[in-house]
Amino acid sequence: MRSPRIEFAVGAFLLLALATLLVLAIASTNSRWGGAGDTYAIKARFSNIGALRPNAPVKIGGVNVGQVADIQLDPVKYDSVVTLAIQGKYKDLPSDTAAGILTNGLLGESYVGLTPGGDPTPLKPGDELYLTQPAVDLIQLVGKYMFSGAGKPADGGDADAGADAATQE
Repeated sequence: MRSPRIEFAVGAFLLLALATLLVLAIASTNSRWGGAGDTYAIKARFSNIGALRPNAPVKIGGVNVGQVADIQLDPVKYDSVVTLAIQGKYKDLPSDTAAGILTNGLLGESYVGLTPGGDPTPLKPGDELYLTQPAVDLIQLVGKYMFSGAGKPADGGDADAGADAATQE
């Protein structure tokens, strides 16, 4: 016959393990326990969003100030329109705030980085950021560098030799 203490300890351990897994699952998806809270929406238009996804963080100086609420394609201009849900305590962002799509590390997750400007007029809910920087495609940059001759002159000769010959004449 089994001891009730051992069964209770095993059950308590399993409940603790399941609770830990639940917390890790919620933390890894950038979700919050409550609702969105006091937020306001602003929009930003990008020509390329790269690997940006909904619920990605929005940061100012590395500090989370919101998240990406929605991503849509403009059917007229074919730009990506990103809706940002900014926390209400940051309601006084200047109207000339710039937005860029950045990554954590070399191959990390994408996020929207905001750089506040100096305009005294604050953004209002629903406003659109007009200073944006699209995502940088690292694979495309490496491909351009590799197939462009890696910085060598187009004629294959030494660039300094041509300059020396011109000065001797």
